[in-house]
Amino acid sequence: MDVRVAAKAGSCYGVKRAIELSKDTVRNRPGPIFSLGPLIHNPQVVAYLGKLGVQEIKDIGEIKEGTLIIRSHGVAPALLNAAQELGLNIVDATCPFVRRTQVVAHDLMTKDYQVVIVGDKNHPEVQGILGWADGKAEVVENPWEAGLVKARGKIGVLAQTTQSEENFNAVVETLEKSGSVVQAFKTICSATSERQKAAHELACQVDVMLVVGGANSANTRKLASLCRACGTTTYHIEEVGELEPAWFQGVKAAGLTAGASTPDWIIEEVKNRMSEIEEQNGNEEGMKDAVEVKAIRSGEIVTGTVVHVGQDEVMVDVGAKSEGVIPIRELSCCEVTSIQDIVKVGDQIEVYVLKAEDNEGKLILSKEKADAEKAWSGLEEALDSGQTVEGTVREVVKGGLLVDIGVRAFLPASLVDRGYVEDLSKYLGQSIASRVIEMNRARKKVILSRKAVLEEEFAKLRQELLTNLAEGEVVKGVVRRLTQFGAFVDIGGVDGLLHISEMSWHRINHPSEVVQVGDEIEVMVLKVDRDNEKISLGLKQVLPNPWDTVEEKYPVSSVVPAKVVRLAPFGAFVQLEPGVEGLVHISHLAERHVAKPDEVVTEGEEVNVKVLSVDPVEKRIRLSIREVYKEKQEREYRDYNHNKTEDTGDVVTIGDMVGDLFDKK
Repeated sequence: MDVRVAAKAGSCYGVKRAIELSKDTVRNRPGPIFSLGPLIHNPQVVAYLGKLGVQEIKDIGEIKEGTLIIRSHGVAPALLNAAQELGLNIVDATCPFVRRTQVVAHDLMTKDYQVVIVGDKNHPEVQGILGWADGKAEVVENPWEAGLVKARGKIGVLAQTTQSEENFNAVVETLEKSGSVVQAFKTICSATSERQKAAHELACQVDVMLVVGGANSANTRKLASLCRACGTTTYHIEEVGELEPAWFQGVKAAGLTAGASTPDWIIEEVKNRMSEIEEQNGNEEGMKDAVEVKAIRSGEIVTGTVVHVGQDEVMVDVGAKSEGVIPIRELSCCEVTSIQDIVKVGDQIEVYVLKAEDNEGKLILSKEKADAEKAWSGLEEALDSGQTVEGTVREVVKGGLLVDIGVRAFLPASLVDRGYVEDLSKYLGQSIASRVIEMNRARKKVILSRKAVLEEEFAKLRQELLTNLAEGEVVKGVVRRLTQFGAFVDIGGVDGLLHISEMSWHRINHPSEVVQVGDEIEVMVLKVDRDNEKISLGLKQVLPNPWDTVEEKYPVSSVVPAKVVRLAPFGAFVQLEPGVEGLVHISHLAERHVAKPDEVVTEGEEVNVKVLSVDPVEKRIRLSIREVYKEKQEREYRDYNHNKTEDTGDVVTIGDMVGDLFDKK
C-alpha cells in the first residue's frame, strides 16, 4: 500500500503561534494560567498544554487572578474589557488572520455597512467577529441563507477564515442579485485554501483517505467533506488509536491529510501506523473471499453502508459478494437534483432488493421502496393520532410543494404557512414538520398541512403570552399593520393594538406619522383582556412626557411663542411644543370685547402668549394674548414718556401721548 501525505497538511501559522505563546507564558509568567475554552480545536494538544499548567475554563467569572490566554479563534471586545476590569494579565493568541477579519468587521460596521459573515454561526471565531461588529452582523452558512438577507443599503461580506472559496463566492453572487452594493473581503486564510485544494487533489488519486484532526474542528470536517466529494472512502479520526486495519484491506494507495489544529507529531504517528498496517496486511490475496457472504433475495429489506456516490447511481455494501447499486431514480420518491443531498459516503441506510442479480450480475437496490415500506406503516398511525411527521421539501409544483416523508406527499400552498406565501421556492431543501390530514395507500396519496402545526404552536404561544403578560410591562414588538385608528404590533407571536391616542404625547392625524410597518419598537402593556384575547399597548408611555418639565420651561409670567391649533367658542387652543397645549380664553384674546375667537386669530397663526398659570397634574396651562399686548403698550408708553421728559422736563399722561400722536398725523 502506497501511503501519500497531502502537500499541505497540519498546523497552520496561527495554531503554531498560539501553542508557542502558551509555552512561553508557562515558562515566564508566575501564577495560574487559564485558557478561555480550548486554545485550538485539538483535544490532544489541549491535554498536553493542560499538563504544562494551562487550565481550560468556560467563563472568566471562574477566576479572580492570574493570566488569561485568548485562544486562536479570538473573542469579542466586550470579553477583553471584562478581563481587563478583573485585573487579569492577558496574552492574546488570536490568529493574525482572524484578527484581520475582526478589524474589517469593525471598520465596516462603523461605516454603516450591513455586515454579512459567511461561516458557522455557532463557531467561536464567528462569535468573536460578531462582537467586533457590535452584534449587528448577519451570519449565513450558504447561498440559500444569503438569499434570506434583507438588503439595507451597502453590504460588506467577509468570511470565517476556514471557509471554502467556492462557498464564499456563491454567497457573494447571491447577495449581489439583491440589487445592493456589495463589497466582498476574502478573509479566508490562504493556508486553508491551499490545504483544501491539496486534500481534494490527493483524495481523487487514492482508494481511501485519512483526515486527522479534532472532531469539533470546522476546518478538519470541511477537509473530510471535500475528500468524500471525490467519491473516495474517507475516515475522520483524532488520533492514531482510532485506525482500523480493515480500512486498508485491498487498498493500493491511501492518502493522509490533517486539519489546521493538528500538530506534526500526531500526523507522523498516524503515518507510521498506516505503514505498519500495510506490512501486517501484506498481499493477503483471497482475504475478501474468506469473508462470510450474505445470501440476498429479491423483496428483502437490508441494511448497508454507502461506499460510493456517483453522478447517476450509488453503491452500497450490504455484505453480499459484490456491492449493490441504487439507480438515481430509486433514491427518493421525489425528483433528485443532487445525490449528495440524499446520501453520503459512510451513511448507514436501509434498502429494498429489487433484483438479486440483473443481466450484468449486479445487485439492484431501492432506497425509495425501503423508505416507503417503513413510512406507510407510520403514516396511518400519524393520521389517527394527529402526530407530526418530518419531511424534506424536494419540489415546487403547481399549487404547492412535494415533501419527502419516505413517500411523496403533497403540501397545498394554502396549508404551507399561517398566511399567504408568495415564494414557495424558499422552502426547497428545508426539513419541515407537518400533520397528515388525508391519505390513501392504494392511490399513493398523502396530503399534509404545515399550517395546522403552526396554528397549534401559535395558539400555545398566544396562551402562554396572555397568561404571563403583565400590565405596565415594557416589551419589544414589530409593527405588522397600520389602520386609521392605530397600529397592530407583534409582541412575540401575538398582535396587540397600539391606538393612535397612545402613540405620542402630541396630537397626530395618522399612525404613519410615528411608525411604519416593519419598525421594531418598545411598547408598554396597558391592558390585557384574557377573556377576549385582546392586548392594548402604549408607545408614549415609554417616551419622555413633555408635561414633566412644563413648569421649568414655561414659568408663570413668561412670554413664549405659540401656534394656534384649534378654535372653540370660548377661546383658542395653542401649542407651545408637541404634546403641550394651553388655552387662551376668549376674554384674553384682546383688550376689546371679542364675540368670536376668529375675529382675532386663525388656525396655524404664530402668536406670542403670556403664561398665567400652570397645572402639570391636570395638564392645563392658562395663557393670554391680551396681557402681551397690554405689556407692549405699557412698554411703549414708558419709552415715550421717558423721551418727552428728557426733552421738556414735563411728565405727560397717556392722553397727552395719544393727542401728541394725533397732532403728528
